[in-house]
Amino acid sequence: MPNTWVDAARRLSRGLALVALTLSVAGCVTANTNIATGPTRAARNVQTSSVAVARRIASRHSITPRSTPRSIERGSTPRSIEGVASYYWEGSRVASGGKYNPNGLTAAHRSLPFGTRVRVSDPKTNRSVVVTINDRGPFVHGRVLDLSLGAARALGMESRGVSRVHADVL
Repeated sequence: MPNTWVDAARRLSRGLALVALTLSVAGCVTANTNIATGPTRAARNVQTSSVAVARRIASRHSITPRSTPRSIERGSTPRSIEGVASYYWEGSRVASGGKYNPNGLTAAHRSLPFGTRVRVSDPKTNRSVVVTINDRGPFVHGRVLDLSLGAARALGMESRGVSRVHADVL
């Protein structure tokens, strides 16, 4: 009689272990209904090249030549830029491949070619500085230039952080 109770307990524990194992494995394999079936129509239409992204960003912001209407032809370089500039002081590398020099007279622009020289003027301080484009940016809505700390000091905008500027491509 004692053997039958032991055998029944063993069979019951094996059965319970098998049920627990089955439930735990089933919990790991449940279907995920949040998986996307493919890119949406909007995602398929988005251009992903860096040139297309830079052009899209430039077309949304106030990077306009002074002598022409608000539209800029694709691939053209604006001769004059007006808008808000900011400055940055941190970083190790710039988009052109060089080392970032915070005291240099450099700037970042979304679409001007690297090496382009630009005269940036601040109407509040009546100062101007010639900078070289060596980086991409700014990536903040409404800004047209990111100046290095040295250029911001030369313009007298270091304490303000941002300033409305006028820039002429040389």
